[in-house]
Amino acid sequence: QVLLEESGGGLVQAGGSLRLSCAVRGISVMIYHMGWYRQAHGEQRDLAATLARNGTADYADSVKGRFTISRDNDKNTVYLQMSSLKPEDTGVYYCAGWYSGRAQLGHWGQGTQVTVSS
Repeated sequence: QVLLEESGGGLVQAGGSLRLSCAVRGISVMIYHMGWYRQAHGEQRDLAATLARNGTADYADSVKGRFTISRDNDKNTVYLQMSSLKPEDTGVYYCAGWYSGRAQLGHWGQGTQVTVSS
C-alpha cells in the first residue's frame, strides 16, 4: 500500500518560515518523481515545486528563491522548506509521487494546511 503523509503545516506570520514533510511508504522517493502542490480556497490545485528522480528541482515562478524542495533517501521523506512566506502562500499543500506521466495520475497525500497571516 502506498501512503504519503504530510505534516508541518500551521499558522505563521508573513515573512516567516515553515518546513513541510512528506513521509512516504510503499514507493521510493529515489525512484519516483515527487512534488508539492497547493490549493487555495476556491481555486485549482497548482504546482509549487517538483523534484525529479534524477534530483532536478523545478519551482513555480511565485515561489522561486523562497521555497526549496529536497528529499532524504534514508528516511524516504520529501521536504518543502518555505521562507519569506506571504499571505498568498496560504492554502492546503499536497505531496505527490508519480513514476511517469502526469502527477495527477500518481499517488497523493491528504494535505496539510498552511496559513500565512498579514
